[in-house]
Amino acid sequence: MALLAKRLGKLCVAQNVTLTTAESCTGGGIASMITSAAGSSAYFETGLVTYSNAAKTRLLGVAQQTLDAHGAVSEAVVNEMVRGACRESGAQLGVAVSGVAGPGGGSAERPVGLVWLSVGSEREQRAQRFMFPGDRQAVREQAVREALIALILRLSR
Repeated sequence: MALLAKRLGKLCVAQNVTLTTAESCTGGGIASMITSAAGSSAYFETGLVTYSNAAKTRLLGVAQQTLDAHGAVSEAVVNEMVRGACRESGAQLGVAVSGVAGPGGGSAERPVGLVWLSVGSEREQRAQRFMFPGDRQAVREQAVREALIALILRLSR
């Protein structure tokens, strides 16, 4: 994943883009990988770990109505997380992730391994749904990897 972080950094520098992260189930793993690349202070603004719904509302402005209607692990919530992270940090590009890493906490509607990821700006976001296999660590690592790839793809188009 270090190579993905380096590639992301090169794209950010070349395009003069700043980044922010809003993480739940990954617990700061995306921000950690981004900042593992030397020189990341040139493009990385903030990393917010908003594990609780209250933190998502307080720090990112996720509407309580959205959480009530869709649940924390949803397309609507990760899109609001990206908007809020970009708004609060001033970054041009953000990534947000929320999921059920396990081993508990899953349900028929939101099973263990379900992760929603969104990449975008304050104005426009694009979310993806993933079902990752494996234990808690594997789900988290796959989510971090896919977040880095999604950011790279966004900057490569």
